[in-house]
Amino acid sequence: MYKKDILSLESVKRVAAAAEAEALRNNWNVVIAIVDDGGHLMYLQREKVQLGSIDVAINKAKTALMFRRPTAFWEKTIADGRQSYLAMEGMLPIEGGLPIEHNGDIVGAIGISGVQSSQDGQIAKAGIEAL
Repeated sequence: MYKKDILSLESVKRVAAAAEAEALRNNWNVVIAIVDDGGHLMYLQREKVQLGSIDVAINKAKTALMFRRPTAFWEKTIADGRQSYLAMEGMLPIEGGLPIEHNGDIVGAIGISGVQSSQDGQIAKAGIEAL
């Protein structure tokens, strides 16, 4: 039997607040999505950004969770010519999704969408650093 921590709503709010602060500091309007360790949405925030970014942010978070690595890894891998990864079910290989880790376990993930993918990644990283 294994024991592991789970993502609390308090922690989710801390991550979201730090991500929001980074977006506001740069005057970027984005969607912030945070999922738990099962890929279920725990938090969603959208401010003055296109509707399409909602699903993109959620899918970035789910990709980071399910593949246990930043979505930037997949974006780079595909850009480097490994096009076959595009066929993987549920994959969104665009920077802006990061797993949330605690005590060696992945307890959730954050996804950001609304600005350039590198900026989305910067916002996600700021959120993760709040933990």
